[in-house]
Amino acid sequence: MLAAWAAAAAGAGLVAAWATASTRAPHASPSVFRNGFVTFTYPTSWSATVWKEDVLHFDPMVYVGTGRRQHDPCRTSATAAGTATRCGWPVGALAPNGVLVKWENRGFPGARIAGFPGTTLSVGGRIARLSVKRPGVCRSLGADETISVAIARPLPDNWTQVDACLRGPQLAPLERQFRALLGSTRFLAP
Repeated sequence: MLAAWAAAAAGAGLVAAWATASTRAPHASPSVFRNGFVTFTYPTSWSATVWKEDVLHFDPMVYVGTGRRQHDPCRTSATAAGTATRCGWPVGALAPNGVLVKWENRGFPGARIAGFPGTTLSVGGRIARLSVKRPGVCRSLGADETISVAIARPLPDNWTQVDACLRGPQLAPLERQFRALLGSTRFLAP
């Protein structure tokens, strides 16, 4: 019962964050991303780019952020065993007050949400773990902060990974926009 109450409170907090973020720009309706797996809203000043790659253990879905010029984040090269695909970021660097959010599904034997670092919350009705690092894995983009969210999936050893790269100097509004995105998330498939 306590866990259900905590999840509901976390969800309400995310909705409140969305309400706070959206009241600052009442003239602009949020943009909507939707594929066969997930739907969420994001600020109209951001853009979404979908890159589909065949990579072992993860399925990149979409990159959403303030940068308009993105390139394919994955490179395939020949190896002695055939080919190998390595994926990075679709931008070289974030502009000041920039954000880049990466959504992907991942799978790895033995993976459990309880084993991920951070605080527990609910995203789209699914249990999740959120952690913040400064600068974290987004350092190579010039980010000041990385927010990582691992979201449980109803498939063994699988999760949805959402990583947000934020560059200041004004991090607080970017954090609110990212939490609003999480608060608007609805899953359409396992």
